[in-house]
Amino acid sequence: MEVYLVGGAVRDELLGIPVVERDWCVVGSTPEELRAARYRQVGKDFPVFLHPETGEEYALARTERKTAPGYHGFSFRTSPDVTIEEDLGRRDLTVNAMAQSGEGTLIDPFNGLTDIKAKVLRHVSAAFQEDPVRILRTAKFAARFAAREFTIAPDTMTLMSQMVANGEVDALVPDRVWKETEAALAGPDPRVFFQVLRDCGALAVVYPEIDALFGVPQPARWHPEIDCGLHTMMVVEQAALLSDSLDIRFAALVHDLGKATTSAAVLPSHHGHEKRGVKIIRALAKRLPIPVACRELAVVVADLHGHCHKALELRAGTILKILERTDAFRRPERFAGFLLACEADARGRTGFENNAYPQADYLVGALAAANTVSAQDIIKGGAQGAEISALIQKQRVAAITAYAKEIKEDH
Repeated sequence: MEVYLVGGAVRDELLGIPVVERDWCVVGSTPEELRAARYRQVGKDFPVFLHPETGEEYALARTERKTAPGYHGFSFRTSPDVTIEEDLGRRDLTVNAMAQSGEGTLIDPFNGLTDIKAKVLRHVSAAFQEDPVRILRTAKFAARFAAREFTIAPDTMTLMSQMVANGEVDALVPDRVWKETEAALAGPDPRVFFQVLRDCGALAVVYPEIDALFGVPQPARWHPEIDCGLHTMMVVEQAALLSDSLDIRFAALVHDLGKATTSAAVLPSHHGHEKRGVKIIRALAKRLPIPVACRELAVVVADLHGHCHKALELRAGTILKILERTDAFRRPERFAGFLLACEADARGRTGFENNAYPQADYLVGALAAANTVSAQDIIKGGAQGAEISALIQKQRVAAITAYAKEIKEDH
């Protein structure tokens, strides 16, 4: 039995990136031998085991054969005679198809090290086209290593485009689409993920709501970049600079989906796109396993980002409605996320990238002012039933009004 370090851990060590997770490939063994050594089997489709002490994954070397369309359309063969080179040959990209022996020897049958030095993401073989998930993974790695100036090999992009044209991407399951999207959104440059999917045509299949934004114009006065799709990518980029939060980055991605449904007769105006966008987000969340927190923040941002941008011009009563609809009194952390997503939207425009966003501080101050109103004091004053809620609202509006007056006088 021989054990090899494989995949991302080998790649990241060569790149000088701290290794967070290690995967191992076992050659010359059987499930029975691993179970006898107290490894715990967890794989259903093929034998994957957890080390009894470290908990790291150990997979038996295997080959695979395409048997049907889609991610699950494979049969696997594990046997003690499967070599490490054969196991590496079934992997997606050359930079992921390397192994390291226990003595530290690099096994690199597909020239992954050469591609690392050349900063190229290249498919291992034509078998790449048998698994549509590899399109998502390639886009994810392009995003992860964009800052290191990695690019996708032209022949790999061509192969990805052919896979889309052949309908292979249609077989992607929602769980896997979201899993790779979530990983890309959590990475350093999520914009690249969506741009790669669009370049090969896959975005129109997995995220038609986002793809539909490209080519839709908006007023150049407010959006010098004009194109709604380009604006969305710029907003995602700004969100990634402002926060590591998955919720905020997802909200940035989908905040303007309603603009894709604007009637051509009224373009470039997009009146009412906020409400239309909320419906699209909710439908998207039914199709994909998007976490509740992601969906909730995205809906609030899509619905109210326009009001947030106009905060300095709004009446106190309208500001209170924003605070209530964002649940700012009970969930101040989510309200802070709402403000960051709106700031990303404001900055995600050509020439506005470094602008201040005073609306955020203004609304934080308005919330603080409204929070000075005490329900207990109102009850002690003799208010009962519905009168309590009415007085709370009235006094909150008065507190916000006084706050706004003070801010204007200071300026």
